[in-house]
Amino acid sequence: MNSFSRFLLLSSFVALLSGCAKPWQPLFNGENLDGWDTFIGTALAGFDDLHANATSDKVFQVVEENGEKLIYISGEVNGSLATVDTFTNYHLELVFKWGEKVYTQRNSGLLYHGFGEFGAALGTWMTNIECQLMHEKLGDTYLMNNTVCETEVTESEESFSYSKGGQLKQFGKDFEGPGIKKALDAENPLGEWNTVELYTVGRTCVHVVNGKTVMVNTNTGIFEDGVIKPLTSGKIQLQSEGAELFIKSVRITPIKEIPSEILN
Repeated sequence: MNSFSRFLLLSSFVALLSGCAKPWQPLFNGENLDGWDTFIGTALAGFDDLHANATSDKVFQVVEENGEKLIYISGEVNGSLATVDTFTNYHLELVFKWGEKVYTQRNSGLLYHGFGEFGAALGTWMTNIECQLMHEKLGDTYLMNNTVCETEVTESEESFSYSKGGQLKQFGKDFEGPGIKKALDAENPLGEWNTVELYTVGRTCVHVVNGKTVMVNTNTGIFEDGVIKPLTSGKIQLQSEGAELFIKSVRITPIKEIPSEILN
């Protein structure tokens, strides 16, 4: 039984005792990176020297800022910070902000439903579905490798944006493309904390940025041999990808359904 399964049993017991408590499991314990694996992938364009000297404990570390312990991701190479455990049917909350150091661009992602080997996606990451953390694209969807989803969208200038009630289309590299833009910009100014929430139950995944629903993807899957197979679980990864990033907290709780107010 993995730690999340044990957490589910404990959560059920706590819920019975409390009646209304919403249990959270911190994925960052506030002290170190226990429960996470790290991987150094490819070099950033033009920064081969940094890649040659990059180490996991330099790229991913815990630092102290104003008396608070934070996860620090340097961004100097492409890299992955991935949970050891696999998760399904959950509500995840991530609180992050950008630092001042930029190598290429302020780019990162909350990658979910990750599976397979490091390096399978773009030479660095496990195959996954991405909730973009990139500055000015916060909440976008990017489907790596052969992952797919269906999303209600409107089309403009050769791109698609999530729009509730819009035309339902299939996305992925073999369909309408791997990228879907967020419905609206809810990002806070640079240097301020952003709260990103991910709700995923079954094959439906919702991106929420600072309290606003910006993306709803359905029928998530893997396209193999001409067939779409359901994708409903996986590991969670955080990217090093061009700029320094600070994470205040990342926590998760099991859910059985996505609240209607989040979907509407």
